[in-house]
Amino acid sequence: MTARPLPRTTPASTAGTGPGGPPALEITGLTVQHAGPAGAPPAVDGVSLRIDPGAAFTLVGESGSGKTTVARTVLGLTAPGATVTGSVRADGTELLGQDERSLSRIRGRRIGYVPQDPTGSLDPLRRIGPQLTEVLLRHGAAPGRRAARDAVPALLARAQITDPERVARSRPHELSGGQRQRAAIALAVCCGPALLVADEPTTALDPLLRARILDLFTALRTGTGLALLFITHDLTAARRIGGRVAVLRAGRIVETGDTADVLRDPGHPYTAELVAAAAPGAVRRKASAAPGAGR
Repeated sequence: MTARPLPRTTPASTAGTGPGGPPALEITGLTVQHAGPAGAPPAVDGVSLRIDPGAAFTLVGESGSGKTTVARTVLGLTAPGATVTGSVRADGTELLGQDERSLSRIRGRRIGYVPQDPTGSLDPLRRIGPQLTEVLLRHGAAPGRRAARDAVPALLARAQITDPERVARSRPHELSGGQRQRAAIALAVCCGPALLVADEPTTALDPLLRARILDLFTALRTGTGLALLFITHDLTAARRIGGRVAVLRAGRIVETGDTADVLRDPGHPYTAELVAAAAPGAVRRKASAAPGAGR
């Protein structure tokens, strides 16, 4: 199979262009080189993408393709010793080069983050309600402690938690996996961010719960107008999220376009491998990710 140009596919740097105002996220020429042996390929190599306000964008690829590195770079959480070049702008503000104090104000307030494991964002020793209250107060999203406490049940309900008062009184270990993930989502969006970064947030969930959480992301995006950068290796999840997709291989984007179109009729052999491997009854095999192959 050889790669062929597709009329639908636009350069990732212009994907999702819309009228007026800065994009929710614009990444240009992002390269991330981790500390290591001389000559080792970069973890991310020249990635460019754009997400307009309210839009959904999925970054898909197998493990080790660089998806999480992109997400963590957006959040200012690159590994110590990494060399980062290019540009990452959120709502017109350049994030690369910002000090940690500035980034800590941006994270949570302007950019929300949902990790794969909700224990990464939930304090296991504290009840859910006080954790939400603290985030609201830290980012000035409530006029006082009482107002912040009063807002907690509605924030949990918006994350489709059916018993928000009980969950607010609970510690993470007292909740089911789905409730913990919903609580983590509530924590990520409680301050009304313009951009939500979700890094493999449904990997550990059963199929039915996974579908419900994916629908929750869509409901939050359409209901609040936030933009969504969704990181996954699961093509079923990518289809459900919709919007646009970029396929990442060995640190480089090899194909981008409308999600339904790309996954129905892939134009790059690597994308075709991923789609074939995910087909029902397919013999699963790891798609080749040799550095430089198919770039």
